[in-house]
Amino acid sequence: MQRLDSLKHGNVRGNIVRAGALVLLTVAAYVPALSAGFIWDDDLIVGDNPTLRSLGGLRDIWLGILKGGQAYPLTQYYPLTFTSFWLERHAWGVGTPAPYHLTNVLLHAASAVVLWRVLRRVAVPGAWLAAGLFALHPVHVESAAWVSERKNTLSCVLSLLSLLVYLRFAGIGGAARRRWLAYAGAALLFVAAVGAKTVAASVPATALLIVWWKRGRVRVADVAPLIPFFALGAGAGVLTGWMERHRVGAWGPDWDHSLLERGLIAGRALFFYVGKLIWPHPLAFVYPRWQVDPGIWWQYLFPLAALATVAILWSLRRRIGRGPIAAALFFTGTLFPALGFADVYPMRYSFVADHFQYVASIGPLVLAAALLARIRPERLRATLVVTLFAALATLTWRQCRAYADVETLWRDTLAKNPSAWMAHQNYGNLLRQQARTEKIEERREAKRDLAASEFRAALALKPDYADAALALGHLAEERGDRDAATAMYREAIRVAPAYPPGSPGEQHSAVYHFSLARTLAADGRIDAAIEAYRKAVHVAPGYEAARMQLGVLLGNRGELDEAIAQFRAVLSVDPDAADAHTNLALALARQGDVDEALAHLAQARRLQPDNARISYLISSMRRGQ
Repeated sequence: MQRLDSLKHGNVRGNIVRAGALVLLTVAAYVPALSAGFIWDDDLIVGDNPTLRSLGGLRDIWLGILKGGQAYPLTQYYPLTFTSFWLERHAWGVGTPAPYHLTNVLLHAASAVVLWRVLRRVAVPGAWLAAGLFALHPVHVESAAWVSERKNTLSCVLSLLSLLVYLRFAGIGGAARRRWLAYAGAALLFVAAVGAKTVAASVPATALLIVWWKRGRVRVADVAPLIPFFALGAGAGVLTGWMERHRVGAWGPDWDHSLLERGLIAGRALFFYVGKLIWPHPLAFVYPRWQVDPGIWWQYLFPLAALATVAILWSLRRRIGRGPIAAALFFTGTLFPALGFADVYPMRYSFVADHFQYVASIGPLVLAAALLARIRPERLRATLVVTLFAALATLTWRQCRAYADVETLWRDTLAKNPSAWMAHQNYGNLLRQQARTEKIEERREAKRDLAASEFRAALALKPDYADAALALGHLAEERGDRDAATAMYREAIRVAPAYPPGSPGEQHSAVYHFSLARTLAADGRIDAAIEAYRKAVHVAPGYEAARMQLGVLLGNRGELDEAIAQFRAVLSVDPDAADAHTNLALALARQGDVDEALAHLAQARRLQPDNARISYLISSMRRGQ
């Protein structure tokens, strides 16, 4: 008995040491990320996200989706991920990104530890080695070093925990204990994982794949407990697809591919991802978006080779075991939502991204670890593993540097992918922001020149990229060249794709009309400005700024009824718009309705009690009575 206790305690200590080693290796490889800044999208998701500021915002994160339409303040329904940001913002604010990066890295390390436990439970050879490969592989830097990809790291650890607990319920890798308690725990963890990111919907399929791998068959009794899991995953997938299309903006010519073209994209993407796992160089934030052409014969080789690989592994399952085909099916199935069959916004500028294969990469990495575990003698295997870990950790360390700050990220991206029009545009936006804060005129103009060259590069690479023309117009306007600004705004309107009515793309195009109208009004071309404002409001009826300016110009021209209608429309959407109350009051007073005008001025003063102009207008109207 004493010996058994000793062995048990020794085993526990050994497990703690192995888990600790995974965490230490991960943190050591990601040290550069801990001092990195916020980068692309981090400002919208963390810094400027209104839902993170109050308890009411937390309620909106979870329940705001029930309001429907544009009332939901977020473009993705990942409530647990945003809740984690909410907690962090209230714990240490947004002054320094270090805690956010540390959380991401620790979640990545935790995923490696739980992955090891899952693999050990199902007796995969080289379980700890596989977890180490997952922890250190540089293809995962995009997920672990980018704060916005919290959804990846959080959903992964929760998915693996759900899978681990479910395997205990199903009696895979050991006797089933407290079955229904385990089932409830697995279900709760699965709900949490889906609440972090929809990719967790692959958990029930993974559980069945493991059952088949271990037992060689799947029974109805194996499927039945997972039906609620599949139902929740499918519902979450439908919601995510709808939001990706109608809220994020994955809708329009850039996603207009036939089923055949999508098959060609998927086949090539699969081999791209495998290639990056085998040879992770170079790794880029944005990869080139290849041309899809069903008329080019060699593009069919990728999907045909993928199908042939699955067929060969299936036919050899009795000779080489079911492990290789299980790994291939897991990899393909988990990647499926990102293979081009579903429209997701990043595919506007690239069909592939490192963070898409964060979870899916587990399949090939586990297979590689199982093969490495068979190498003999052990000394040779140990040497290879140490060398491999050192190489991967070094590559991860170096790749983390690309995420140091926004400027470094875009410079690194353009160095590796000069055709990345999106990177040219975003780097130009950064240079333009830097120009605004530059105090020395020569340096300010130099920054603007560099920004203009980046915008022109983006427009040359993607002629229908209206935002690049818009940015050139803004630069010209900042330089006082209204003629050039007007020309670029008209160019933005001309080249903008014809988005479907009501789509996010069409809504965004209202900005082009608004910018043109503002410049025309400043030039004294009031009739043309009013027409441009009308177009902006027609395209985006909820565009408050356009309605406000349209109302002001109409009021100045004496068209008071329509001006009043514009101001009332603004207030119907935003009752606390003090400027709308003030402008409406002035228009009503000119029509002789002083009582209602005073009521709206009183509302405006309540909203802006320190506004001297509002107080003066109230006094003037009362004296006039």
